[in-house]
Amino acid sequence: QVQLAESGGGLVQAGDSLRLSCVVTGPLDSSSAIAWWRQAPGKGRQFVASIIWSGGSTNYANSVKGRFTISRDTATNTVSLQMNSLKPEDTANYYCGAGINGFYGYWGQGTQVTVSS
Repeated sequence: QVQLAESGGGLVQAGDSLRLSCVVTGPLDSSSAIAWWRQAPGKGRQFVASIIWSGGSTNYANSVKGRFTISRDTATNTVSLQMNSLKPEDTANYYCGAGINGFYGYWGQGTQVTVSS
């Protein structure tokens, strides 16, 4: 079964940067997308960014476009999210998910990102 594990969260100040990592294990279909989602207290889960495993095409939420960059390393089965110019509104628990055709059936446990003003 596909498993995902996030790491890299922490407490930073506005304007700082963080790099999140998601290690993927198991029989991941090459047509799958790996995506980062986030959920702030009292709010629903929000799409952040995604990348198709085969080919590496990406997609970003408008709120993070130009500040965040998603990438994958096929040699280590790792998906990264480089987050620059962080804002307090980026504060959330960040989850890594894997799926096909928009359905994400596998999720990691999440990593907390807190941005102070």
